[in-house]
Amino acid sequence: MPGPVRAALWAGIAFLWLPVVLLVAYAFSASPVPFRWGGFSLRWFAALAANERLLEAAWLSLRVAAGAATLAVLLGGATGWVLARHGPFAGRALLGALAGAPLVLPEVVTGLSLLLLFVALESAIGWPAGRGALTVLLAHATLGSAYVAVIVQSRLASRERDLEEAALDLGATPAAAFATVTLPLMAPSLAAGWLLAFTLSLDDVVLASFTSGPAGTTLPVALFSMLRLGMTPEVNALATLLLAAAGLTLAAVGLLLRRRG
Repeated sequence: MPGPVRAALWAGIAFLWLPVVLLVAYAFSASPVPFRWGGFSLRWFAALAANERLLEAAWLSLRVAAGAATLAVLLGGATGWVLARHGPFAGRALLGALAGAPLVLPEVVTGLSLLLLFVALESAIGWPAGRGALTVLLAHATLGSAYVAVIVQSRLASRERDLEEAALDLGATPAAAFATVTLPLMAPSLAAGWLLAFTLSLDDVVLASFTSGPAGTTLPVALFSMLRLGMTPEVNALATLLLAAAGLTLAAVGLLLRRRG
């Protein structure tokens, strides 16, 4: 690799990771100012353990993200499979356009539309009753399903139908062929879609702001409110724990894949 290209690469990596390293460092600062070093201390981790509001928001975000990602995989996976394997049919173009619409629409438009939908449904049938974790989950699943559909469709489009047709020729029912051939082919894209939808949900502020209520305050919404009122280094401590959890998860997955290889 040429020297200038290598220097540019390391400069880009430093630009991306230096703020993260500083955030972790300031989590161990004794200063009450989030971005000022005041000596090594673990006081903010102890303060975080006593901050029930922030911990509840983090736990709610994890639950909502897991539920939204699972629902997105079910909806998006089915949509991607239909678009990739069922050829031309009436309404195919409309289905593809509607499935991909959340990818191109501004989240403000999507959030406002979902809010109006939830309000109309509550007035008409009494469900959902108010805005909370359920409405946030449905909103995030709507966005995540669009990403999953694209990933699954791309995965299946790059794979011929030879194996599925061979299974059918050998006497397998369509359901058996789907379960034993198509679904394993889709599995990597479904896993990738789940992780992407989980990350999008965990990180979302706009949709959650429109569709949440007092009982559905996710972590990004709570952090955004703290940003306006004044943050404390407890946020740095929480971010450090989340980074550690993500790092340990990646390390465990890498170790598992290495042992299988």
